[in-house]
Amino acid sequence: MNRALLILALLFTLVSGLSAHEVRPAYLELRQTGPETYDALWKVPGHGDLRLGLYVELPATCTNVAEPRGTVANNAYTERWTVNCPGGLSGGKIQIAGLSATAVDVLVRLERLDGTTQVTRLTPSSPSFVVATAADAVGVARTYTVLGIEHILSGIDHLLFVLALIIITRGGWKLVKTVTAFTVSHSITLTLATLGYVHIPQRPVEAVIALSIVFVAAEILRGRQGHVGITARAPWIVALIFGLMHGLGFASGLKDAGLPDGHIPTALLFFSIGVETGHFLFIGFVLALTAVMLRAVSELTPINQQRSAILQLVPPYAIGTVAMFWVIQRIAAF
Repeated sequence: MNRALLILALLFTLVSGLSAHEVRPAYLELRQTGPETYDALWKVPGHGDLRLGLYVELPATCTNVAEPRGTVANNAYTERWTVNCPGGLSGGKIQIAGLSATAVDVLVRLERLDGTTQVTRLTPSSPSFVVATAADAVGVARTYTVLGIEHILSGIDHLLFVLALIIITRGGWKLVKTVTAFTVSHSITLTLATLGYVHIPQRPVEAVIALSIVFVAAEILRGRQGHVGITARAPWIVALIFGLMHGLGFASGLKDAGLPDGHIPTALLFFSIGVETGHFLFIGFVLALTAVMLRAVSELTPINQQRSAILQLVPPYAIGTVAMFWVIQRIAAF
């Protein structure tokens, strides 16, 4: 199993070297300021001065009270304006033009005067929705669960850390305890950061996340050389410590989406559930693929002991190299 898992780790590391950042969704916020007026915030992913060709289409009865004001910062285009919609938006259709031609999702948040909030996720296959008369807790739970799953599965650096933990624990109950410790720690900082109790700049957080991967990769190499480090003896302690920083990284995705008033506990809970679901989907995929590869490897000509020992060093070196590149890249961006 070890050989197949290490081969899989190498393949994943090569892919992860292409990008360490998740694809963020576009974000539309409509804040009701009067019976028929709304302040609109539209945030679209971009790169430099370039932005995705996505445009908000409100009901035909809506007219602009103030012209849109656009700014570009942090690889995102942000636009603000005010609209007047006779009779309000309830029952009206909101559509994102151009969404069906992309691979980006859009999170829509509508805040009403009475304090209720509607949160909806639009996708390329479903680029529009009808505004409801009241927020739906079930809809919030569904939206934030999916958002959490997508956030972790597109966060290559988080997954690479989990993959390194899988290698060093070799599965079994040790892996279960390690993932549980990781869950507990990142849930704490995710909640504190999202609610505004903890304020740490995102760039140092991302650098430490990359450094955590380097540390675990180094621990794997020490184990191959016969030195049993703390990660091999008690991986749950390492997961507990570094999970605090990973939780701050998860919080950045949730801050981009915002929390619906009146459903903040629901949104936090189900975003965390979504993140954990994504974790276990990834772990299940890795273990299943490892089993398939193990069967395939067993049918090949056995590799001699010396060559096998060399091959086992390749994945941790690859993981550590990619992660160290991220550390340097993220520190340089300070």
